[in-house]
Amino acid sequence: MSVTIYHNPQCSKSRKTLQTLEEKGIKPTIIEYLKTPPKAEQLNLLLTYLNMQARDLMRKNESEYKDNNLDDESLSHQQLVDAMIKHPKLIERPIVVVEKDQQTKVAIGRPLENVLDIL
Repeated sequence: MSVTIYHNPQCSKSRKTLQTLEEKGIKPTIIEYLKTPPKAEQLNLLLTYLNMQARDLMRKNESEYKDNNLDDESLSHQQLVDAMIKHPKLIERPIVVVEKDQQTKVAIGRPLENVLDIL
């Protein structure tokens, strides 16, 4: 089993998810996405696995969301993805990717049980 966490060490939910994985003996690959934002292809793949629209993965209370008028319904999927790449703080966190038995499952760790369900 391979596990990756898109992690923000400043976020208590992200820290708790990482801690829980480690307590279960899992040593995930840690991607600090604020330092290393995902590329558009990666983000689109995560959205596909999550079965979410780009806007659904965005943290709407962040100033970057308001400052860039990202609530504009006319913005395309690609424009929203580009905004998350430019402002990775907008990406909901943590995102955990589990690859096991030639299957990939992805969950957002809010609540933590979402991640436990895919392990």
